[in-house]
Amino acid sequence: MNSESLLVRSSAGSSFDQFIASLRDPDSPAPIVSARRFGEALHIDLQTLAQQAHVHRNTLSRQPASESVQRFLRDALRVIRAATDVSGDVNQTLFWYRNEPLPVFDYKTAEQLVSDGRTDDLLRYVSSLEAGAAG
Repeated sequence: MNSESLLVRSSAGSSFDQFIASLRDPDSPAPIVSARRFGEALHIDLQTLAQQAHVHRNTLSRQPASESVQRFLRDALRVIRAATDVSGDVNQTLFWYRNEPLPVFDYKTAEQLVSDGRTDDLLRYVSSLEAGAAG
């Protein structure tokens, strides 16, 4: 963790911190994101979440710490965090992530883009929005 992440966070940061803390898997001693809790937070059933992560549906329950599951969840959280930093509101960001068709990406949603493995492209897009809002 770098020193910047230890600085006092804005209200957007603290609401995101609360959101991500709610996703920790309480049944695992490992520091992993709970796919079940992530699905509940975004109102996504586990079958759909498995399809988005490109894993078998049983993988989410039987191997929640698998690299493929955790990589997908971390990528989604990276995008949600970046967008929350722009919007200032986790709930607004979650709606955007699931529903907002993005013209620059052929009207795909952020959720579809993360599933397609385009997280870095999406993060560059969100950064450009943040730069536009700041400058």
